[in-house]
Amino acid sequence: MRENGRVTSATRQPETPASTVPPRLIATDLDGTLLRDDKSVSPRTVAALAAAEEAGIEVFFVTGRPARWMDVVSDHVHGHGLAICGNGAAVVDLHGGPGAHRFVKVRELARQNALDAVRLLRDAAPGTVYAIEQTYGFNQEPDYPKLHMEVPDILLSAEELLGPAGPLPDEPVLKILAYHPTLDPDAFLTLARLALGDRANVTRSSPSALLEISGPGVSKASTLALCCAERGISHEQVVAFGDMPNDVEMLTWAGRSYAMGNAHPDVIAAASGRTVANNEDGVAVVIERLLGEVP
Repeated sequence: MRENGRVTSATRQPETPASTVPPRLIATDLDGTLLRDDKSVSPRTVAALAAAEEAGIEVFFVTGRPARWMDVVSDHVHGHGLAICGNGAAVVDLHGGPGAHRFVKVRELARQNALDAVRLLRDAAPGTVYAIEQTYGFNQEPDYPKLHMEVPDILLSAEELLGPAGPLPDEPVLKILAYHPTLDPDAFLTLARLALGDRANVTRSSPSALLEISGPGVSKASTLALCCAERGISHEQVVAFGDMPNDVEMLTWAGRSYAMGNAHPDVIAAASGRTVANNEDGVAVVIERLLGEVP
């Protein structure tokens, strides 16, 4: 999940890392990566995704978005119909269309871990406010700003939302969103990781000080690795694309990885290659080259 906004200046030409392993799976982030800033998928990108699938290369969308925000790409999931949502917290079958998706795999954030994270981060960064992302529901604290494209179901404190007497005690928590109105985004991320330790996985995909907190060990990379193992696909056979810190683990894990021209510096450091910006169809540029390598 990511608000609109550029992070760094674009790189004009892609740099292709050397690799002799034919790709079997393409894993791509959405916002700031596959999607243009207006949240559209360009005709060139649509054609590149279809060509990859036709060549026998699976395409997985791997995003921080919740499943209910996947209508922007639901027409492009092809045969398998699967997407990794919530930074790895869920694998979702999108075949049913908007509002009718099916959760294939859920890697939830345990309630006690979530409550510990809220408490520790409140102490470390006073002024932090929270929203709670569950499999189907989205709830927030009254002071949490309007950052997303929806109206919350319930307004209560995070402690009340997560407690045993909360409104949806049996619905899995996928992640917590933690927002701070004044802290630098990267400084907030570092502070939270130190404060929470191994109780949760903390990352971010927004240019604002908005953190995404998932269960321990839950990330785009770890869930992608599970999906690949089920298909007999090794990490060397994966090509990944991303632009923000929540993509770093995935880009490090994949055999070939590309930072977008608009990527965060940490993403550029993690990726094995670079491509042009999302508004210049950087994912399509690389896929077209990859297809030229496929026998």
